[in-house]
Amino acid sequence: MDDKTLQKLTAVFAANPTPDLAQIIALQLIDNGQQAAVADYLPHLTQTIEGDDGACLGEAALALGDVASALQFLNAQEPSHLLLIVRCTLELGDVDKAQALYQTLLQTHPDYATAELNRRFNLSSEKSPVKLRVVEKAESSEPFELLQFKRSTTNFSDVVGLEDVKKQIHKKIILPFQKPSLFQRFKKKVGGGILLYGPPGCGKTLLARATAGECKANFFNIEISDVLDMYMGESEQKLHAIFEKARRDTPSVIFFDELEALAGKREHSRNGAQSNTISQFLTELDGFAQNNEGVLILGSTNVPWALDSAFLRPGRFDRMFFVPPPDKVARKSILEHHMKDRPNAGDIQFDAIASKTAGYSGADLANLVEMAADEAIDSTIASGNEVAIAMQHFVAALADSRSSTTEWLTTARNYARYANDGGRYDDVLEFINKHGK
Repeated sequence: MDDKTLQKLTAVFAANPTPDLAQIIALQLIDNGQQAAVADYLPHLTQTIEGDDGACLGEAALALGDVASALQFLNAQEPSHLLLIVRCTLELGDVDKAQALYQTLLQTHPDYATAELNRRFNLSSEKSPVKLRVVEKAESSEPFELLQFKRSTTNFSDVVGLEDVKKQIHKKIILPFQKPSLFQRFKKKVGGGILLYGPPGCGKTLLARATAGECKANFFNIEISDVLDMYMGESEQKLHAIFEKARRDTPSVIFFDELEALAGKREHSRNGAQSNTISQFLTELDGFAQNNEGVLILGSTNVPWALDSAFLRPGRFDRMFFVPPPDKVARKSILEHHMKDRPNAGDIQFDAIASKTAGYSGADLANLVEMAADEAIDSTIASGNEVAIAMQHFVAALADSRSSTTEWLTTARNYARYANDGGRYDDVLEFINKHGK
């Protein structure tokens, strides 16, 4: 974020202070080395801030002596946050409570022990000496078998709505796979990196599977737990093996879900092993010795602004597609799809329901149908006769349901308006302006 954008953000915050804006500005000030200026924004951080962002802001609050603000947004369920809470509690003078919290932390995460706190609480490391032992890994016939992650594909006909996104993907991704000779003649590579981003539950994973099906390519769904390993260097080795196998089995699509866990900003990480994994990932994407011709790397994330900027430069995940909540036509189709094979009273007005569920994700709509089914089951139990799902059950379900995308769109709006470097979030702005979110 440049200085001009930061100035605009601070002006907007002065007129209308919000926790989301305070968080964005404070993190940017920390990145800029302007620690003292962060003090003005800490009191506005009134909601829990997860992960490395929360830890980073907690360190800044402690350094500035604003313990009360730090305790507002730190999450005691995260070990790095709990360590900061221990230090905050000490600053408040409650030594007994701080020691109890510290010992609770060490029971489950002994690696978070610090010499300073051990001395403060008179905890001798000699009482619990660290014992090292050699652990031999079991040998396998193949270092890493990618076939275990191979998944079935589908096609765009199974993806309801998202017509604009599908057209863009067809033009920029699928055509190069279907007509490789034409694109090779123009020195255009087949494959590369694609990032799908948007609110949770809007079909990013399904869209990735459909893209692989349209490309007639092998589809490998890689979860973060499949890559990260407790042994030093193993995560990098697994990542390399995944790409090597995909290169031998082209055309192929590798899909990384929740990409931010593997590609998060390195400046907010206190874990050296994570930085090594990120460096390995970058090397596999476009390293000097790598040839990813015919390999499409798809990533999905709900927080594109949390990704390390090195991943978004040309040649890596440079093509970004916003996957928005479904429009009215898509919402109607999704509702009809989830009502298939269920008892239907025949009076359900899917158009009316679709009109009342603006901003709902596909997952929200599936849950709405489940809630309506629960209402019908309650009516069946009460009457003793089977009662089919009717419009009245959907009316009752709508009264208790809420869109899960509102919070995401609020946060995304702030990034799109004030941290939209190079027009990266123009699609988000267009969606918000069109739908008034």
